[in-house]
Amino acid sequence: MSEMIIRGLHASISGREILKGGNLTVKQGEVHALMGPNGTGKSTLAYTLMGHPSYQVTNGEVMFKGRNILELKPDERSRLGIFLAFQYPVAISGVSVANFLRTAINSRRKAIESADKGVSVPEFRKMLKERMDLLKMDYSFASRYLNEGFSGGEKKRAEILQMAVLKPEIAILDETDSGLDIDALRIVSDGVNTLRGPEMGVLVITHYQRILNYIKPEHVHIMLDGRIVESGDAELAMNLEEHGYEWVREKYESVPA
Repeated sequence: MSEMIIRGLHASISGREILKGGNLTVKQGEVHALMGPNGTGKSTLAYTLMGHPSYQVTNGEVMFKGRNILELKPDERSRLGIFLAFQYPVAISGVSVANFLRTAINSRRKAIESADKGVSVPEFRKMLKERMDLLKMDYSFASRYLNEGFSGGEKKRAEILQMAVLKPEIAILDETDSGLDIDALRIVSDGVNTLRGPEMGVLVITHYQRILNYIKPEHVHIMLDGRIVESGDAELAMNLEEHGYEWVREKYESVPA
């Protein structure tokens, strides 16, 4: 089983250190939740793991399939089997959801299988319909321009559809619940639950417990000031829902990094 191992990760943006020695292991088949107040480094971790150029890694390593992915470009990390669902997905005018997904799956397939040719149009259409049926999505969704004019819920569903097509081994969901009403949250969560299983590890990044009412994690971690300071099971998330983050601040803000 593949696993992503984060060791002593330090990262900065514009000269300001955000991550201050994070350690975390996510294995295929596991669902982890990373929680914490705003501004503690959760999204920075997600972007650093995928190689966002604005974030500079100053120390540490992230091992996946025997390689330190910090040495790889973002597209290489994706082809290796890591996926990031963005908190704020970007619209791409003129590119349909279907064309975007076929280009992405061809790139991944060539990297994995060393194939000379990509997936054929009939094969791709069949696969896309199967994935959309699995997620209970209308086929017309595939012909729309990616995220252009999409509601918040539709953007997040498009991210989950990408995940369904690419079938990553490790999926990072960066505040997927952000901006969603309760109905959209339930739909997106149902999609994640449909896809979760022994072949995919999931890291759900959030500062609210509500998404964890639908996506049940086996492991919960709390991040504060760029470090993971507490880890536990689902009870830890319930404790945060009841008591907030004040007890975490009181316990750790005076502790040196």
